[in-house]
Amino acid sequence: MTTPVAARFSRATKQYGSHTAVEDLTFDVAEGRIVGLLGRNGAGKSTALRMLLGLVSPSSGSTTVFGQPYADLPRAAHRIGVSMDGIGSLPAASGRRDLRIWAKTLGLPKRRVDEVLEQVGLLDDPKAADRPVEAYSTGMRQRHGLASALLADPELLVLDEPANGLDPDGIRWLRRLLRSLADEGRTILLSSHLLTEVEQIVDDVVIIQRTLRHSGTLESLTEDGRHRLEDRFFDVVDGEARTAPEAPRPAGGGGRA
Repeated sequence: MTTPVAARFSRATKQYGSHTAVEDLTFDVAEGRIVGLLGRNGAGKSTALRMLLGLVSPSSGSTTVFGQPYADLPRAAHRIGVSMDGIGSLPAASGRRDLRIWAKTLGLPKRRVDEVLEQVGLLDDPKAADRPVEAYSTGMRQRHGLASALLADPELLVLDEPANGLDPDGIRWLRRLLRSLADEGRTILLSSHLLTEVEQIVDDVVIIQRTLRHSGTLESLTEDGRHRLEDRFFDVVDGEARTAPEAPRPAGGGGRA
């Protein structure tokens, strides 16, 4: 049985003048999975996500979400939630006001704002939601970005470094939140450089270093936990030979707490 695909990169290449940021990138993101997009700084992770979201156009190849380019997907902003630097928040607005603006833009009821604020823990401090976003700590900005991504109750979440700035309690909370969302059938594509945390969250791993180096399940890469993800990551990115892409398992497999 073929696993449904939420996102697909097909020989996607992005060049900026003489610089190639991403080259010949090909992999699938299976529905219902948490997929970690890993790579060193400058490896092309953010460029890949921006191509997927139609923020930059591939120089060649293609990216699709639910079978279509992002720009052609009906109700794309409802089906795909995004948390990335430079996307979304209005810094001078309060956290609650910013989300209300986006909720109105998306045609969502006002009550949805407090629902997602509670979901990400920004109602634990009664004053937090009414402070300007620009006054938030890095961790609070991450929570607010997640609230914005969750507003429309999307099928696919695209998260760029979602654990940055979170303290240990926050990272544990994020891990549980993402697992609960995947268990509900949502798909999550996240980029990160925190390999120890990624190992406890993801089902599948994609490693890029400008081009694809590995795509497959976490279990296959670590040989069912016999090797640490960090060690295997460096084996892959520092080795000359690529790891052959592997078809992800169907959704519904065991997750990590």
